[in-house]
Amino acid sequence: MRTKRAARRWSLGAVALAATTIVAPLPSVGANGKQVQVTSIASGLRNPRGIDWHNRALFVAEAGKGGSGPCVEGEFGEVCFGRTGAITRIRGGNQERIARGLPSIASPDGTAAIGPHDVAVDDGKLYVTVGLEGDLQKRSRLGPDARALGRLLRIRPYESRDWVADLAGFEADDNPDGGEVDSNPYGILRRADSTIATDAGANSLLRVQNRKVTSLAVFRDRLVPFNGEQVPMDAVPTTVVRGPDGAYYVGQLTGFPFPVGGARVYRVVPGHKPQIYARGFTNIIDIAFDPRGRLYVLEIAHNGLLSEEPYGALQRVNRDGSKKMLLDDGLFFPAGLVVRSAHEMYVTNCGVCKDTGEVLRVEM
Repeated sequence: MRTKRAARRWSLGAVALAATTIVAPLPSVGANGKQVQVTSIASGLRNPRGIDWHNRALFVAEAGKGGSGPCVEGEFGEVCFGRTGAITRIRGGNQERIARGLPSIASPDGTAAIGPHDVAVDDGKLYVTVGLEGDLQKRSRLGPDARALGRLLRIRPYESRDWVADLAGFEADDNPDGGEVDSNPYGILRRADSTIATDAGANSLLRVQNRKVTSLAVFRDRLVPFNGEQVPMDAVPTTVVRGPDGAYYVGQLTGFPFPVGGARVYRVVPGHKPQIYARGFTNIIDIAFDPRGRLYVLEIAHNGLLSEEPYGALQRVNRDGSKKMLLDDGLFFPAGLVVRSAHEMYVTNCGVCKDTGEVLRVEM
């Protein structure tokens, strides 16, 4: 089963759970009874995903909630297009959508949308990955307003928008992993004059420089046990950061069957094969380093996406390789992480909810 379907299976499971599960109350304690203060600092967000910190403000990518159409039949039901995606800025206790009308596709009920997935702020401009979960045919069927799906956008708030690169088009032309042609741009990182992005559908890490797209790394399938046999599992790279050593670090969601403990963080040096940096995680959705060089890993579902209780978790990888659970209660499909220090971090929560997503400040 290809990566592209893995992302869709995540969305399907998220929709089903969001429709039947009440979000848990915010916790006052973390793992092992350690005192943790969790505060909701923004609410009413539409499928909030990646988050960035810049100039004393948080910027959140909202995948939107689809719209009235056009609609197409997806692998697990109908999805409809709308311009409900956005970028929200949170500063000084206020939240404001500083970029609106971005493309979004979602189920008719507005949950588990595909749209703006991550945001990076650089020199006053917003760089945004917009998902697709499909190929160019799907984008065409959704109509001319959907042409920004599967692309990297550059936005000057209140001023202009620019299509920097067609990541879905690159997948159609080059198909780095050699599998089913499918694109779902996700995580993003700005570095110097280039943008680094993960394509969760294409199993690849991409660089965009001077509008040219190149592949930095490919993440291959692995065989994992399922129902007494070995089945291929896709990587589904969702997040990329730069490490203290200058290398890129990439976290993977993994594809079906979403084995508990099956997700890894890879270290990537361009021109070399990705190397395993940390393992034993489940369904990674975001990662970040703190100022002391320690890696934080946000899991969208600590017990696995096929679990009856797929709640998220936040863990830290210490420099000696040991792990510490920081928060394993109260996270419902978290989707984005910013680490300001060892004592302060921010998480987008309810990342599949059409209008009840939030940003949490986690203090330890």
